[in-house]
Amino acid sequence: MLEYTFDTITHHFQDYENSPFVQEKFYEDWSHDTTHMWQQNRGVVGHNLKIAWNLMRMYGLAPKDEYETFARKIAAVMPAVGGDLQRGGWFDVMERALGEGQQRHRYAFHDRKAWWQQEQGILAYLILHGILKDEEYLKIARESSAFYNAFFLDHDDGAVYFNVLANGVPYLMGTERFKGSHSMSGYHSFELAFLAQTYTNLLITGTPLELYFKPLPDGFQDRLLRVAPDILPPGRVRIEQVWIDGAPYREYDAEGLTVKLPPSERSVQVKVTLAPTED
Repeated sequence: MLEYTFDTITHHFQDYENSPFVQEKFYEDWSHDTTHMWQQNRGVVGHNLKIAWNLMRMYGLAPKDEYETFARKIAAVMPAVGGDLQRGGWFDVMERALGEGQQRHRYAFHDRKAWWQQEQGILAYLILHGILKDEEYLKIARESSAFYNAFFLDHDDGAVYFNVLANGVPYLMGTERFKGSHSMSGYHSFELAFLAQTYTNLLITGTPLELYFKPLPDGFQDRLLRVAPDILPPGRVRIEQVWIDGAPYREYDAEGLTVKLPPSERSVQVKVTLAPTED
């Protein structure tokens, strides 16, 4: 099912003959819907970036050439049409098509930048570099991270801002002044922190990664704890060491990234060190 989903996206969402942005809305017969609600014929920058990011995750399970080609295409075209080449960061929603006499794609509603789209950009280019080793991807990942770290972190009240203006000033109007709302929770922030460290340590810098769990062993089928932090290319990561309740523990599959938990009616503290298998 997962592979079928990625094949479907790869087959139907590309529309580069007409726009640098993927096509997002369709009718039942896969013809393009350019009149749906607010979307109309508009492209969401973060959705393009998220496709590239997830294509490279899936690439770890099914290394199809078409997944890599599609991800590279998005990575190549997005900075110029969805990124801010002067100040850094990623914009929100853009018009997919150029109007008469236009040479650049227009903002659909505003030039603000949302926290979740910065996440998509950072993770997309980190994993692209981690797997494909293109230095340009690492450059863009670091520039995206720099903008996020400089302007989205709220050092007074904690957490991250929902939106900032194009120049990085926090946008604190309406529900967008809140850290939690109908469209904002911790999801993208937690995911960014966890996966940015995962990709950086295990795919880029070659640094071991420590993970902590507190499972109830009998709550897992066959007491098997799977500790892979994300879908990564096979053979790139192995378990280096495991501790349970502070004591070294040997019942694990280093290459399979699983820990065989001991019988217990209470929760146990599990510490796992994952290490990259190549520099």
